[in-house]
Amino acid sequence: MAPTLESHTTNPLTNHPQALERAARIRLLVLDVDGVLTNGQVFFGPDGKEYVKGFDIHDGYGIKLLQNIGVECAVITGRHSKMVLGRCDELGISNVFTGVSDKKSALLELQKRFAFNPAIDLAVMGDDWPDLSIMQSAGLRIAPAQAHEAVRQIAHYVTQAQGGFGAVREACDLILKAQDQYDSLLAKAKG
Repeated sequence: MAPTLESHTTNPLTNHPQALERAARIRLLVLDVDGVLTNGQVFFGPDGKEYVKGFDIHDGYGIKLLQNIGVECAVITGRHSKMVLGRCDELGISNVFTGVSDKKSALLELQKRFAFNPAIDLAVMGDDWPDLSIMQSAGLRIAPAQAHEAVRQIAHYVTQAQGGFGAVREACDLILKAQDQYDSLLAKAKG
């Protein structure tokens, strides 16, 4: 019998096991970029174009671990960025939507591609109002520590780390633990 899932708004997992219960079913993790995969700062060069973005290496490794156990990852972001495309290419994330003003339409496209039930199979990690429309339908809603209050209020799990500083890795570890993969992958890494 499936456990009853109750809403909650923060960690630690020992106080809120529902996050683990929800994470056990995840087949697709959708990520925002600015404020989730990065710290949210945008740097412009003298030519008026975005100059640099900083990505956390731990986040990238967590994404690779999820992909290795069959969890798909996708990116939906409101801004165009060659740096995001480059990072996603490096990580093997092929479902990337940039410059999206209506994130819900991008999520519907993903649903057509993967035929998933958002209320069960989908995790979304976002940090601000533009992410609310896709977070609301997700079975697991994750927010980084510095996310806007409105996002934290609907989140099932709020990371201890901030976006761009390991928050995505924390979310990946949550899913790996919930799907009983974390310990075996760690043991394998130790040799």
